[in-house]
Amino acid sequence: MSTEGDIREFLATRRARITPQQAGLPAYGGNRRVPGLRREEVAMLAGVSIDYYIRLERGRLAGASEEVLDAVANALQLDDAERAHLHDLARAAAKRPTRRTRARGPLPDSVLRVLHSMTDSPAFIRNGRLDILAANRLGRALYSPLFPDPATATANIARFQFLDPDGRDFFPDWDQSVNTTVALLRTEAGRAPHDRDLTGLIGELVTRSEEFRTAWAKHNVRLHHTGRKSFRHPAVGVLTFDFDAMELPAQPGLTLTAYTAAPGTPEHDALRLLASWAATENAEHTGHPSGPAARSRP
Repeated sequence: MSTEGDIREFLATRRARITPQQAGLPAYGGNRRVPGLRREEVAMLAGVSIDYYIRLERGRLAGASEEVLDAVANALQLDDAERAHLHDLARAAAKRPTRRTRARGPLPDSVLRVLHSMTDSPAFIRNGRLDILAANRLGRALYSPLFPDPATATANIARFQFLDPDGRDFFPDWDQSVNTTVALLRTEAGRAPHDRDLTGLIGELVTRSEEFRTAWAKHNVRLHHTGRKSFRHPAVGVLTFDFDAMELPAQPGLTLTAYTAAPGTPEHDALRLLASWAATENAEHTGHPSGPAARSRP
C-alpha cells in the first residue's frame, strides 16, 4: 500500500475506536453513522480546521508540523508507539530521512562476544524485519524449530510463524503472538517504508496468510521492550519466560532480546531443562560433551 493509503487507514482506524464520551465530548441523541469520532470532532479537539484535518486523513501529512501531529495524536489518544508511528508516516510522506539509518553488514565481533557471554539466558539479535541474525547457544535451543538445519545461520520469525506448519504449535498464545508480530512489522514499515526486503516480506505474508492479512489491516503498532512470552518447545514442552528487548545504539535498527526466569520458580526449572537439552544437542552435533556455542552471523 502507498504511504498515503497507510496514513488514511491508520488515522481512520484510530478515529473509529474513540467514542465521544472517551474524548470528553457531549453525546447527543440520534444515530451516529460512524462508530467513533467524526472528522469534525477530531479537528475541533486538535484545534485545526475541518478541511485541514480531512486533508491530513487523506494522507497528505507532508506539510504538517510536529505541533499539528502532536495535536492530532492527543485528539486521537494515541499511545507512545502510535504517536511515533504517526511521525514516521509524516516523514515518509515528506520523503524526509527516517529516524535512524539501518545497520548493514556483519555484526561486529564485540557485539557477538556480548551475546555469547550470556550463558544462562536465551538471547538473540534481530532486525526490524524480525530476522534472527545471531543467537547464543540457549537462544538457538529455544528457537530450534526455526533452525532445523544446524548449519542455518539466520531465520525469520514472522515467516516461520505464519507460513511454517509448525508455527502455530510453537506459539501457544497464538492470538497475542500474531498481534505482536504484525504490530512490530507495521511499526517497522513506518520507520523504513522503502526497505525492499521488508516490503517483500510483508507482500509475501499478505499474499499467503489470511491471518496475517487480517491482522495487518488493523494498522496496530507497538513498542516491544519487556513482557512475558510462552513457547511450546518440541522437546521440552511449554516454556514461559520474562523478556527484555534492548536496542543496540551502535547498531541502529538492531535489538538484543534476552529471556530470563526468576530463581526458584517453575520457569527457572524449565530454563535449566532447556539448557540440559541444548547441551545434549550440542554434543550430538559436535561430537564433544560440551564446547563453545557456534557463532551465528547474518
